[in-house]
Amino acid sequence: MKVRRALISVHDKTGVVEFARALAGLDVEIISTGGTAKLLRESGVPVRDVADVTGFPEMLDGRVKTLHPAIHGGILARRDVPEHMAALEKHGMAGIDLVVVALYPFEATVARPGVTRAEAIEQIDVGGPTMIRAAAKNADAVAVVTDPSQYAGVLAELRANGGALSSATRARLAQEAFRRTARYDAAIARYLDDASTTGEAFPASLRLEAERASALRYGENPHQPAAFYRWSGAPAFGLAGMKQLAGPEVSYNNLLDFSAALGVLLEFDDPAAVVIKHTNPCGVALGATVGAAMVKAKASDPVSIYGGIVGVNRTLDMPVVEALAGIFVEILFAPGYAADALEELRRTKKKCRVFEVPCDRRTLPASIPEYRSVLGGLLAQSADLTDFDPAALRTVSKRAPTDAERAALAFAWRVAKHVKSNAIVLATGDQVVGVGAGQMNRVDAARLAVMRAREVGLPTNGTVCASDAFFPFPDALEVAAAAGATAAIHPGGSVRDAEVIAAADARGMALVTTGVRHFRH
Repeated sequence: MKVRRALISVHDKTGVVEFARALAGLDVEIISTGGTAKLLRESGVPVRDVADVTGFPEMLDGRVKTLHPAIHGGILARRDVPEHMAALEKHGMAGIDLVVVALYPFEATVARPGVTRAEAIEQIDVGGPTMIRAAAKNADAVAVVTDPSQYAGVLAELRANGGALSSATRARLAQEAFRRTARYDAAIARYLDDASTTGEAFPASLRLEAERASALRYGENPHQPAAFYRWSGAPAFGLAGMKQLAGPEVSYNNLLDFSAALGVLLEFDDPAAVVIKHTNPCGVALGATVGAAMVKAKASDPVSIYGGIVGVNRTLDMPVVEALAGIFVEILFAPGYAADALEELRRTKKKCRVFEVPCDRRTLPASIPEYRSVLGGLLAQSADLTDFDPAALRTVSKRAPTDAERAALAFAWRVAKHVKSNAIVLATGDQVVGVGAGQMNRVDAARLAVMRAREVGLPTNGTVCASDAFFPFPDALEVAAAAGATAAIHPGGSVRDAEVIAAADARGMALVTTGVRHFRH
């Protein structure tokens, strides 16, 4: 299909003059609207105004420009149906073979702080999506371009094929066009849902839009295909901001663990290192440097670190590399790398996937929706971004915690927030000592945390204990106390809180409550 006539109407003018000039050089007649036509004419590109084609001027402050049979007849007419072509001829119309539309920037407009509803409504494009959908529907005869990034490829094919585009190219462009209008409509619907006055936290109808960033090696198991998607139109945060510097491609499980590790690391402002295995933290530590933190995080569980996900929240330097010498890790990530450290990693850890990713909590939006599939549906909730609040702590035992115990309790509580429930964490002020994760009862989680600490030779005397939910019975607290824990932190709120407090007092423990639960299923 040779392109003889093109309609160009773009809000984003990037590259449009060069594109239109090239089309004119291929003997393509160009029709255009308003500001686009003015720009092309001033740039010396031959152009015919849409108003000359329709016989009507632009109306209603530009709201009505292309909504006319002379435009849509030329786009929608089937070239293989004689009656369609006869109708065009009867009414003095001509076919339009290429439609180039860049929509009003609705998404960018509503992303601006303080934008009004009236401003947002004016950026809802009507004529643009109508032309895009018409051209995409008639892709057997018409090509549609919806983004400046497509200009170069279209021009290359036109030049190579004597001004024609293949059916495969028109079909691909149509598919991309429908994706664009679907994303555009979804953004409008989301905005109107969010701007409604229902007072509901989640809209009545959920519309999700994401772009595939990469295909993955496989899913949870090798027989399951998988892919990674980034949210469309959202600021890049979390894994959307990752950049791979070395190593093989990632799998589904790699990215699940990567996300879990980054979530833990974002809890800390001080230099920190984290080790994740199967989405659970098995090593977390603070230090004067990330190298010192890495040594302690490795010591938290030197067995489970093998094949784990490791991250630090400062520039990764040679002391971190040296701490990991001889240890295979699936992913290593940091906000930046010293040149010699990166070179050494590339030389000695060829199977390790090395990533650069922002590790600053301030890069996160104020709220993040989370979605999980279940059989037959989808669950939605806001992400657990609640920060530790020292002012909300309430001492319920006879003995108040010391300053050192308070610091250790804060550290343990931040880690417990990221452990699969039921969760118990034993820790000092700067190092995880033992973790009990994902147990069916809390006392077993406590026993497991003690067992893990003793297996790797870490002393439990003088540690503190954090529980992600309240102690339903005194038994888990008693296990921690018997191991030498001197203080504990939990949400409180059990019908047996008095029994738990009495158990703490009987053992001289300090016990504080947070009033906030951190279940993670």
